[in-house]
Amino acid sequence: MHGVAIALLAEDKERLSVLQHRLDGTQMGRNVFSQQGFPTSATDPILRQIQDVRAEVVLVDIDPHDVQRAIRAIELINANTSDIAIFAVGEMNNPLTIVAAMRSGAREYLEQHTTSEAILEALTRFATSRSKARASAGRARVFTVMNAKGGAGSTTIAVNTAVALQEAHGGVLLVDFSPLGHAALHLNARPSFGLSDALQNLHRMDASLLEGFMTQCKGGLQLLAGSQSPQALTPAAAELARLFDLLVAHFRYVVVDCSNRVDQTARLLCDLSSSAVLVAQADVVSLWSANRIRTYMEEGSGHNRVRLVLNRYKKIPGFTDEDIEKATNCKLLWKLPNNYQSVAPAIDKGSPVAFHESQELGRAFRLMTAALVQASGGESPLEIAQQQDPGAKKKAPGRLLISPLRAGQ
Repeated sequence: MHGVAIALLAEDKERLSVLQHRLDGTQMGRNVFSQQGFPTSATDPILRQIQDVRAEVVLVDIDPHDVQRAIRAIELINANTSDIAIFAVGEMNNPLTIVAAMRSGAREYLEQHTTSEAILEALTRFATSRSKARASAGRARVFTVMNAKGGAGSTTIAVNTAVALQEAHGGVLLVDFSPLGHAALHLNARPSFGLSDALQNLHRMDASLLEGFMTQCKGGLQLLAGSQSPQALTPAAAELARLFDLLVAHFRYVVVDCSNRVDQTARLLCDLSSSAVLVAQADVVSLWSANRIRTYMEEGSGHNRVRLVLNRYKKIPGFTDEDIEKATNCKLLWKLPNNYQSVAPAIDKGSPVAFHESQELGRAFRLMTAALVQASGGESPLEIAQQQDPGAKKKAPGRLLISPLRAGQ
C-alpha cells in the first residue's frame, strides 16, 4: 500500500480515533503508528518507534487545556528525528499557540475540527515540496506542457523540448498524459506499454518494471506513452506522487505532455513540476484562454511556475511583449516562429524538427529549452535574451509570496 506514512499522537483516546477517521478519508495518508500520549524526553521509546515505522509525517493533537505538553513534544520530535514533517492540530483562536507550534518545528497548523479535505490539502503540499526538494538535490526537473486552447501545439512543443533536452543533457523521459496519446506518432515510436500500465502496477513497481513500460526513441530519449484509445486517466494524488517519486529518481529531466487537459490531474502535474509551459498563439481567443488557465493552474501550489510560450508566432505591429503579458497575466518565456513547412513533414515522418540543427525552428527549440532550464533553476528566470527577437526587453522575475502559516515549508 502506498501513500504518505503518518504517525498520530494525541493525549485523548477519542481525539486519536477522530484523527484516524479523518486521515482514512484522505485516501492519501496511511496510519503507520498511533500513540495516546507524547514523548517526554530525547530517549523516549515513542521517538524510536516513529522512526522504526518510517513515518513521514507526525500529526500532533494540541489539547487547549495543556498546550505546553504538545509544544514540548513537537520540539522533541523536531530535534531528535530526521526527514519527518510535523503537522500540529489545534484551536485557531489562539495566535500564540499557532506561533509557538510553528517555532517549535511544526510545518502545518490545522484547525482542531479539521476535515479530511484539509488534511489532504496539507499532505499534497507536503508531497509536492518533498518532490521539489529532492529535485533540487540532484533529482529530475519536471516540465509540464499544456495548451491554452485546442490545437495550440503542446504535443509538438513537449516532444521537441524533450528531444532538445536529451541532446543537450541526456537522461530525459517524455510522459504522455493526453487523453489520446500522440507523442509516439511524433517520434515514430510503437509502444507496447505505457502510462496506464505503470499506474496500474504502482503497487509492485521497481526500476526494472518501470523500464519495461517505456519505449526507447531516437537519440536515447525514453517515452512513457499515452493511451492509444481515448482514455482520461485520473490517478489519485497519492498515485501521482508515487509515480513521480520513481521517475525523478531515474532521470535528469521529465517532460510531461498534458495537451488539452484542464482538470485536477493537470493541476497536480503543475504542482509537481519545476515549471509549467502554457502554449498559446497570438490571437484574442488563445490569449484569453491562457489567462484563465494560468489562474486555474496556480490555484494549487504552482504559484509563479506557469510560463507562456507563443507558438506559430508572427510579429504584429504595435502588439508588444508587455501587451502579451498583460493580456495573459503570465511571464512570456519564448516566441516560436511560424514555420508550417518544417513542422508538418516532421510530424508526418516522426522526426522532430529539434533533431535538425540547420532549420530555424530547430534552433529556436534548443534556445527555448535552454531558457526553460535556466528559468527553473532558481536563477533570474528570464535573463536569457530572446535571440530570435534581439530587440525584446529582459523581464524581471516575479516575487514569491509565502503565507505566514506555511512559512515552515
